[in-house]
Amino acid sequence: MKNDDKRQKNKAAGLLHQLALVPETLFKGGFMQQYGAVCFRYVGNEENIEILLITSRQSRRWVIPKGWPIKKKTPFETAAIEAFEEAGVEGTVRKKPIGRYTYLKELSADVVSPCMVELFQIEVKGLTDDFKERGERALAWVSPDEAARRVRELELKSLLVSFRPHRPRAEIRNRW
Repeated sequence: MKNDDKRQKNKAAGLLHQLALVPETLFKGGFMQQYGAVCFRYVGNEENIEILLITSRQSRRWVIPKGWPIKKKTPFETAAIEAFEEAGVEGTVRKKPIGRYTYLKELSADVVSPCMVELFQIEVKGLTDDFKERGERALAWVSPDEAARRVRELELKSLLVSFRPHRPRAEIRNRW
């Protein structure tokens, strides 16, 4: 097992252990909502795809672009903005969510809240080098199976393994 994998498992086990000792910390912050993007591109013919993963800024674990709701923006617009700010993604976002997953968001040393992430697909048309979090994250294009292997959240793993792009009826090209 790689050192990064061991650290991730130890951190997850540590978080679960903490929750078992003081379960009241789980609901101190209440339930939270985020919006995320499953960014993909076609490889060769349109039967094969790759999914874009990024590293989180602090723990450096593999995640998808996601973030908190943005005032006066729809959920799909928020997902597209987050993908642009975190990875420089330019592409076509589907307005209808493709799924959701939950995880425990550590807000501080003694506050952990369940967080639901509603997911929107983005067909990546290009990546720009000029984006807000450039240099703060690593990016990787991987197969859906490899993406599922790299992320920690079980529901997200399941969604990535079975991900098949939907052709949107209405699309919005992002360039936030």
